[in-house]
Parts: sequence; C-alpha cells; structure tokens
Amino acid sequence: MRKQRRGTPHAAAKRMAGSLAALAALATLTGTPALAQDKSMDEIAKYREMLADGNPAELIEMRGEELWKTPRGPKNVSLEQCDLGLGPGKVEGAYAQLPRYFADAGKVMDVEARLVYCMQTQQGFSFAEATKNWYSKPGKESDLVALVTWVGAQSNGQKINVPVKHPKEAEMVKMGEYIFHRRSGPQDFGCSVCHGQDGVRIRLQDLDNLSQSKGAQKAMRTWPAYRVSQGTVWTMQRRLIDCMRQARWPEQKFPSDAVIALEMYLQNKAAGGVLESPGIKR
Repeated sequence: MRKQRRGTPHAAAKRMAGSLAALAALATLTGTPALAQDKSMDEIAKYREMLADGNPAELIEMRGEELWKTPRGPKNVSLEQCDLGLGPGKVEGAYAQLPRYFADAGKVMDVEARLVYCMQTQQGFSFAEATKNWYSKPGKESDLVALVTWVGAQSNGQKINVPVKHPKEAEMVKMGEYIFHRRSGPQDFGCSVCHGQDGVRIRLQDLDNLSQSKGAQKAMRTWPAYRVSQGTVWTMQRRLIDCMRQARWPEQKFPSDAVIALEMYLQNKAAGGVLESPGIKR
C-alpha cells in the first residue's frame, strides 16, 4: 500500500528523480514489439514498482490540498466546508464512499460532480467556470483534477463502501449495470466486451473482469491515477468518458449522470477493496 507522504514540493520532486530511469525503461519496452507478451508484462510490473516511490501525482495532490484551503471565486471562500458526504469539511474516507446521494442537490454525485456543486454554491463560480478545464492535458493541469487527487488520497487505506440505501442510489447501480452490459454504437461495442470475462488482453494490457468483485477491486482501488502515457492524472470519470469515446459511443458531457451511474455500479462491485490512491497506470 502506498503510504501518504507529507513534505515540500521540493522533497516530492527529489523523490521522483529516481523514477526517470523507470520511464525510460518503459519507453524502450513499449517500442520493442519483438518482446514476448509475458516478458513485457513482467517488465511493466517492475517499472510500476520502481515508479511507485516517486509518483508524479504527489505534486498534483499537494496542489489540490492548497486549492481546497485557499479562498477563491466571487465569494472568496475556501472549500473547507464542502460536504463530500460525511459532513461539512470532512474529507478523510469520503472518496471511499462516493458516488452517493446528496439531499441538498437531490441527486447522486461522484467526487467531481460534488466538487463542482461546492464550487458553485460556496465559492460562487458559475457552472461554466467550474467545469471549463475539467480534465488535465500535458502541460496544462486542471484545478478540479488536483482537488480530486487530494480528496482521493485522503481515503488511502480505507475500504470502498459506496452506500446503496437511498432509492436513487439503488436506481443508479441498476442503471450502471445496464450501461456496462449494453452494446451500442457503430461497432456494437460495450464495456462488458473487454471487461466482462476473464483472460482478456489488449496490446500489452491485461483487462480486469469488472463484472466480478476481485477484478473490480483491483481496477477501482487505484483511481484517480497518474497515466504515464498521458503525462498527467486521470480521474475515473475521465477514464470512463474516454472508454466510451473509444467504443464510438456518443461523447458524454461532463459531469455525466450516465458515467456516474457506471461508477456507482463498479464501486458497488468493488466493495471491500482497499484504496491506494492516487495510483499509476500505463
């Protein structure tokens, strides 16, 4: 389990310096198609182990904490009284219990949708302002992603325990299950094609069976995650929206209720999995 660290950005950057060799090793590996699949997976596992002690997401996590505590927006207030489901300002363990139903909003929200809501209601940002840069790009980090990264890290070591007590929560789980198994688009493709059975692999990547508890726990426990191929942190909503794009489904507008329903289903399947966030992905 990745232990949460405290320190300065300089100290974090110093820890990451040792990871450059791992990144170089991965670049060499992925550029050598002659390598056998099994050997490739072994090398990727070694690379992830090398990189784990200097996760680049650590700097983004620190920035997220600063954004949480800094007064911003037209109302010039911080997010320290934002209720993520455990009460105003209570962050530890909150991510492990999201998505969930929020009575004040009258709907089920994941961490991103809830942060956007708090940015609007507490800080005075408009919806357009709060969602303008909702995902990070290489060289252009998103404030929202930084906040999600920090919030996620506050649930390290906590078990995933998404509530399904409210009727709307149960409804979202069922909707998410339907979306997971539904085949659609010009390729007649769906989530379950890749993630509904054991032993599936695409390129160098083993694909977890997300319809089973073991596979869902393995996949969901390390989000948000630093994606080496993208050079930045991706959130679960970003990951799922991109999966839908690759399946040639209609592009979802952020934040997406359909994606939140899918998250709800997957987190429900992953119940009991211990979070190690932020993780590192290919």
